[in-house]
Amino acid sequence: MSKDYYDILGVERDATPEAIKKAYRRRAMKVHPDVAPDDAEAAEKFKELSEAYEVLSDANKRAVFDRGGDPMSGMGGAGFSGFGGGFPGGFDFTNLVDAMFGASSSRGPRSRVRQGQDALVGMRLELFEAVFGATKPIKVQTAVVCPKCSGNGGEPGSEPVNCGTCNGSGEVSQIQRSFFGDVRTTQACPTCRGYGTIIPNPCGECSGEGRVRTTRTLQVKVPAGVSTGIRIHLESQGEVGPGGGPAGDLYVELKVEDHETFRRDGDNLEMVVKLPMTAAALGTTVDVATLEAEWADSAVEDRQVAVEVPAGTQSGTRVSLKGRGVPKLRGGGRGDLGVTLLVQTPTKLDDKQRDLLRQLAEARDESRPAAVAAKGHKGVRGKLSEWFS
Repeated sequence: MSKDYYDILGVERDATPEAIKKAYRRRAMKVHPDVAPDDAEAAEKFKELSEAYEVLSDANKRAVFDRGGDPMSGMGGAGFSGFGGGFPGGFDFTNLVDAMFGASSSRGPRSRVRQGQDALVGMRLELFEAVFGATKPIKVQTAVVCPKCSGNGGEPGSEPVNCGTCNGSGEVSQIQRSFFGDVRTTQACPTCRGYGTIIPNPCGECSGEGRVRTTRTLQVKVPAGVSTGIRIHLESQGEVGPGGGPAGDLYVELKVEDHETFRRDGDNLEMVVKLPMTAAALGTTVDVATLEAEWADSAVEDRQVAVEVPAGTQSGTRVSLKGRGVPKLRGGGRGDLGVTLLVQTPTKLDDKQRDLLRQLAEARDESRPAAVAAKGHKGVRGKLSEWFS
């Protein structure tokens, strides 16, 4: 025979009936006229595919074909009244989809009540709020249950009624006649949109959706030690779903503002204190305001700390104050407060001050100091050699 049914289905000659059925359904999804309307040869391909399946799915016809005979002789076109041996009386396109994807096409009426979406909002914090924690209000625009219909979607006193088009099933079927038999497809009911019911008297507040948008004010508890980018999770504080369905979650993303005095470095706080030249030379004690000074709930004794400056302190010296930094978000303890001392050289001197400094320079033999390279200074060539080694 001129046709090779095994080749048409793409199976081996010893293929099992199950393999033949799967191959047929897989190829039918590609060549059926309703699936490939732009293919001018789709009808002919589908006819040929159906013929191959009818022969190979029937043990007697397959045996005749394997012996080189004509399995279709004397049968005319009777074999194409349906979709092969497995679908007598017409082709149900929906059943084929079910077989292909292992799911039932009978959706049934879908619920009007659905889960709401999550929401994301931003919150700005002052540095002391991020360090010590705070409870702050935030305004959120979200969907809430309609106060008029309580999520029902209809005016008070009214109830949804069964859809007359689908009789409450939420889906309708269409049968189209073709050369190959009746083709039935199932889709969501266009009248009720698959719900199975209609709302004859929609709520005037929410237009039948069961929810309305409004602005709510929430109190958000910010734990101590948070930083920019951290999100606080508030369960069931997001969007209420259609039909008054369960609300999604709300995520509050934090952004910590820069501070004019303190800089955060992980769990440490850093600050710079300007120091007169004379104080650095003679040594002194400097009272420094801590970040606690901006926090109303802090103890008074914690709002200021004394920093000991030893005599001869050089500009850039960093003094570390233990336990004065940021509380650790996970685990106990706090980081440190680093105080960098910046020694300032006076720029405006009167005659008396200038004379005193001149006398000091003469006493220290520093009137014309010689240039002295810093210890460990290797120059450009030395640094390059060290880097490459």
